[in-house]
Amino acid sequence: MKNKKQLIGVVTCLCIAVLLLAGAVLQNTPAEKQETVKEVIRDAVLHEENQISLLGIKAVNPAFISAIVVTVILLIAAILIRLFVIPRFTYTPGKLQLCLEQIVGLFDGMAKSNSPHRNGFLGVYIFGAGIYIFAGTLFELFGLQGVTTEGMSIALPAPLSDINAAIALGCLSYLVILSGGIAGNGLRGIGKTLKDFSLPISMSFRLFGALLSGLLVTELVYYYIQLSFVLPVLVAVMFTLLHALIQTYVLAMLTALFYGEVSEPQKKNHSKAIA
Repeated sequence: MKNKKQLIGVVTCLCIAVLLLAGAVLQNTPAEKQETVKEVIRDAVLHEENQISLLGIKAVNPAFISAIVVTVILLIAAILIRLFVIPRFTYTPGKLQLCLEQIVGLFDGMAKSNSPHRNGFLGVYIFGAGIYIFAGTLFELFGLQGVTTEGMSIALPAPLSDINAAIALGCLSYLVILSGGIAGNGLRGIGKTLKDFSLPISMSFRLFGALLSGLLVTELVYYYIQLSFVLPVLVAVMFTLLHALIQTYVLAMLTALFYGEVSEPQKKNHSKAIA
């Protein structure tokens, strides 16, 4: 009896979905748009419009609010895990303990394999940066709303969809690499790091470009009403998950790779004295 009711429910939902899609295709009219794609992309880069008031002090772009929210959530989660989860770790790990150990082990192994000489701080940094990128990218899926200075309601974007945030994270990663060069080789390490002067630029724009491309694809899907029923959900989830995983791995790997390269001690050639 239950299986029959479930089957009827599934068939009903499929019929409704087919009717909606058929109606959209037969209508063949563009969806109502308040902004063009060009305006959306321009605002995503420059943030001239759709700003949010920060405690009545200053109008800021929505990504800045997202960055604050994500940072607070991660800090609270870290405190709760440290106080209530880690003290209960056992030799036979449960699901949560196993998941945490796998995540930490992934970044720790990445640091040790790419920088065998110095990897203590490196492992901590790429773990923190990776978790921030992953959580910040997935944040936009929750669709938390904010009110702009003009009274409009908008969904808070991913923190790294702001080019300033992407540049800040790229430059911070470069400074971490520079610190590894100084710790490993002193002034020579500075020279080795400064040779890759384009590294922070490439890291920054790789992060920003990936998230901006997801925004562009989603906006293009929404452009016509024929595609604006089910497909945007699939596209948004797929692109967000792919960006979260790929960008986390890429930045962590690049940081670990260059850190290990500049911090590797240089071999000194000792000439033997000839008697």
